[in-house]
Amino acid sequence: MIPSKLKNGDEIRIVSPSMSLSVITKDSIEIATERLKKMGFKITYGKNAEETDESLSSSIKSRVQDINDAFKDKNVKCVMATIGGFNSNQLLKYLDYDLIKSNPKIFCGYSDITALQNAIYKKTGLVTYSGPCFSNFGMLNGIDYTIEYFKKCLIDTSPFKINPSEKWSNDKWWENQQERNFVDNKGFKGINDGKAEGTIVGANLCTFNLLQGTEFMPSLKDSILFIEDDGESKAHHFDRDLQSLIHLPEFNGVKGIVIGRFQNTSEITDEKLIKIIKTKKELDNIPIISNVDFGHTTPHITFPIGGKAKISVKTGNIKMEVLEH
Repeated sequence: MIPSKLKNGDEIRIVSPSMSLSVITKDSIEIATERLKKMGFKITYGKNAEETDESLSSSIKSRVQDINDAFKDKNVKCVMATIGGFNSNQLLKYLDYDLIKSNPKIFCGYSDITALQNAIYKKTGLVTYSGPCFSNFGMLNGIDYTIEYFKKCLIDTSPFKINPSEKWSNDKWWENQQERNFVDNKGFKGINDGKAEGTIVGANLCTFNLLQGTEFMPSLKDSILFIEDDGESKAHHFDRDLQSLIHLPEFNGVKGIVIGRFQNTSEITDEKLIKIIKTKKELDNIPIISNVDFGHTTPHITFPIGGKAKISVKTGNIKMEVLEH
């Protein structure tokens, strides 16, 4: 079930399923709001979006209410998360999935929002979108690629190819918008050759793994697994989190893997990642691509969880295309 694409004048509702809007600077909020308005959208906020507690989040009741209200409101065409965090999986038992299914609309965010996106897809069949959060639109520079793929996935209807960005950054842009550190992108890395086509599931790996063994875990049958992790995930964390997925009975349904770029603080080099992959015999015969523009560096693509994609890797010739979104 693919929601309607965004068009000029549509309303985007900002909600805070994890960390509160109050953690975002006023300048960033103003920049993000104005940027989205210039793109042609009306911006509104969940009534509890700025509520905050000792964990820089808010009550389960408040967060669930804002999500349910956004899906219920006929004027809202896109529900966008403020930012990630750590606790969106607290909401899974309390969301009104019948309401969401009856009012399909775009739901976008990344990082901790992965739990909600995959759960909604599993419980309702609604395609959700791993892409920028509201806070990302508060970036002054280096956001063109992010906006390009936001439009390709959420405004345009045609299949689109995923190509690497020219430059990327791992700096704390929200602390100093003027002095940014951009790095030339060396492109995608092909770890295993092969071709695959399937349904996209996953996103943030450690969050996705929270769904294992629950009613909210989507099927891995005929899937292409998109995974990434943040700077707290070192090589041994990523290794065991990936191994945990491999142990699932349905893992033999995974047709290919696409891995997002790691942050510098993760210390996961290309060499370390290849070593991790090559120790797992279950991965020997499926195509694997790494260093892709999604995750906790910027910029990043938007991709559909529950949508269709195909990938191809052959001696350094790498192709990726989103077919249905």
